[in-house]
Amino acid sequence: MQLSDLLTWFHANLLASFSTLASIVLASFVLVAVKRRYFTSLRDIPGPWLASVSSLWQVYQLIKGHTEQEMIRLHRKHGHFVRISENEVSVCHPDAIRLLLQANLAKGSWYSIFSLPDYHYVNQMSELNPQRHIHKSRNIAAGYALSNIIKSEPQVDALLVRLEEQLDRSIASGQPVEFDRWFNYFAFDVVGEVTFSSPFDFLATGTDIRHAIANSRALALYIAIMGHYVWLHNLTLGNPLLSHLGLQPTSHIFDTCLAAIDHRQRQSQAKTPAHTPPPAAPPRLDMMERWLTTRQQHPERMAESEIMGACVANVGAGADTTSATLQAFVYHLIRHPQYLARLRQELDEAQARGELSPIVSYAEATKLPYLQACIRETYRYHPATGTGLPRVVPAGGITIADRHFSEGTLLSINPWVYHRNAKFFGPDCDEFNPERWLDVDRAKQMDPFLIHWSAGYNQCPGRNLAHFEISKVAACLVRDYEIAQVDSDAPWRFETHFTAVPYGWPCWLRRRAVGK
Repeated sequence: MQLSDLLTWFHANLLASFSTLASIVLASFVLVAVKRRYFTSLRDIPGPWLASVSSLWQVYQLIKGHTEQEMIRLHRKHGHFVRISENEVSVCHPDAIRLLLQANLAKGSWYSIFSLPDYHYVNQMSELNPQRHIHKSRNIAAGYALSNIIKSEPQVDALLVRLEEQLDRSIASGQPVEFDRWFNYFAFDVVGEVTFSSPFDFLATGTDIRHAIANSRALALYIAIMGHYVWLHNLTLGNPLLSHLGLQPTSHIFDTCLAAIDHRQRQSQAKTPAHTPPPAAPPRLDMMERWLTTRQQHPERMAESEIMGACVANVGAGADTTSATLQAFVYHLIRHPQYLARLRQELDEAQARGELSPIVSYAEATKLPYLQACIRETYRYHPATGTGLPRVVPAGGITIADRHFSEGTLLSINPWVYHRNAKFFGPDCDEFNPERWLDVDRAKQMDPFLIHWSAGYNQCPGRNLAHFEISKVAACLVRDYEIAQVDSDAPWRFETHFTAVPYGWPCWLRRRAVGK
């Protein structure tokens, strides 16, 4: 056989082999798709066709950036249940909060992506097992108690003073204020201060040090997508080797956490030897000090890695959500001047009566009913979490609205879908209206469906800290400044990955005499 004949034979057979392989692969995909779509107990649940056969539909929605709007649309079209993956159903029913969020069900594997900086540091948020989650929650609960958070109020006040100083500099220089930037700086610094008495100094420098916040924003989409492919995350950015080498994109945040933990542990160890004098001033009883004390007293209950995981999770989950809520509070009030005017009147009258400090205290802010109504409406209208909260159906299954779901099925609840449901919040649910919360009886009826912090055993542990920050900042800003959007015709922008964090709505500020 000549060489040309051999090459011809090889080429023909190679093409035939590729064609056969392609046919096999295509047939496999078709068979898997058919099996997932039709040979399952979820085949009767309506939803997008792609969602019934693959998690790629959810990935596509995450890339588009408005999962929350798509889920609202689909539930209004299909009702209580929407199939959003081959084994996941989004639920919106009055009983679902009690049966899913308030019950001790395992969380979906998506949550494990929040083990930061890698899977060795399982924290309260990333723990899937409900019993271990409760155990971890008990270990760190004291740090999140409101009574303990309030003990850090002087330090938070100092950061709020610094925030207003930066805003005043923008006014003096004739520059508009970018609230997405300054609220992020403030929220990160507060979390650092309250967690380990070490702010990240974003406010002090007025800069995003080592691009840590910008990188964390870029990572938000990555985390949201890789939550569906955790195995791939553990091989890439979640690889423990990167943690060991300090190569995470948000290394300034991780480095600050590590340095604070290391410094505190050395302080603690220095108390033991007789020849070593105690530190000049004992460490403040912040969150980390409480957790270190728990570990010292009960080493069998709390591993050292758990302290690191709790600190990093506190920073990672506590800053963006607070910043998003503060932005939503200001944005929707300046776009609804009738509500802003009534809130400002409440603040000015309280100021005239001598009931407000130069930096409004949390105790003072909680006594302002219209302020608190505006905050609650912000929680409802723009919940910081924009994706579903998946739970695993336990043995024996779960029945919701006469529909039985078998063991292992993922059932998720999206806060945006609940908060924009007329059955729970009235026919004006698509409108920003703080005054819906002023009627005590109506507020009691709506409260069970306000799930911006989730609900049950897996409620956000930092909700007390977030509400503490938001109440103080909201009161000070509205009292102290006139705020107007640079382009009032231009809506803000935001993409919903895990959190719905806005950007791109610069504002002009002017100091009010009452706030000086």
